[in-house]
Amino acid sequence: MIEARNLTRRYGDFTAVDDVSFRIEHGEVVGLLGHNGAGKTTIMKMLTGFIEPSAGSVLVDGLDVQADALKVQASMGYLPEGLPLYPELTVVDYLAYAADLRGLEPADCVPDAIAATQLEEKALDSIHTLSRGFKQRVGVAQAILHKPRFLILDEPSNGLDPNQTQHMRALIRLLAENATVIISTHIMQEVGAVCDRALILRGGRLVVDERLDQLQQTAQARLRTAADADVVSLLNPLPEVESVTPTADAWMVTLHGEPANGTAAIARCLVAAGLPIYELAPQIRDLEKLFAEVTEKLAEEPTKDEQHAA
Repeated sequence: MIEARNLTRRYGDFTAVDDVSFRIEHGEVVGLLGHNGAGKTTIMKMLTGFIEPSAGSVLVDGLDVQADALKVQASMGYLPEGLPLYPELTVVDYLAYAADLRGLEPADCVPDAIAATQLEEKALDSIHTLSRGFKQRVGVAQAILHKPRFLILDEPSNGLDPNQTQHMRALIRLLAENATVIISTHIMQEVGAVCDRALILRGGRLVVDERLDQLQQTAQARLRTAADADVVSLLNPLPEVESVTPTADAWMVTLHGEPANGTAAIARCLVAAGLPIYELAPQIRDLEKLFAEVTEKLAEEPTKDEQHAA
């Protein structure tokens, strides 16, 4: 379990992270989302003990990161945005060096890390000859040498082409089978592809903390039935239905309560009336649009620094 309590980080008069709190349970894959400069990397550095918070604290399995840094870091794997690579070394030599730094026997851990990241064909190549995608894999390999319980990845798909991005997502899903994973990104699609939950930052503040299935859920369902059906008269009496609105080729039904209960009630009603159901599906919120809406709305609000300046 990772728990951030009122994390704040200031650089002079600038507040990079502003009173952020959250809790991440074992086995979760969490996306830390925000535009460049939102505070994602600063939070990750505080979670790993790389920098100290100006206020607040981080607990990892009950241990304070600042008071027990070495114990906490021994259970963490970290891929910073700027890859910590030595370009003149071969992949296997670099990983052996990283293993030595962690007090590990390279023969016991390097082959597994190479296999997990599918680096076998590049193991004896110098890092400077690798593509961006393979360098990212080397970075992940060093982060998982010690089989960490917590894995923190800062922009893991940064600069990758579509094929490399797909491989990185598959790798993250594989690693998440045995570790709690936090991924920093400014791409909502990345979160939607691999994460269970999203933390959205804006101007150093945490503005959204929701599971993805809840974020995507809406209170509407799309219905197509017989063209001559009096859908409004039929559905409006249902307690699960708030309103029924016609569109060009269907009906949009706004629901009360749990959408699954609402669509089930609609289906029962149509069947009882002897009407066909050509389509009846809850509407899914587009995560990219949601992210834009959240950040645009909050962009109109002053931050604490701006309020202070005023």
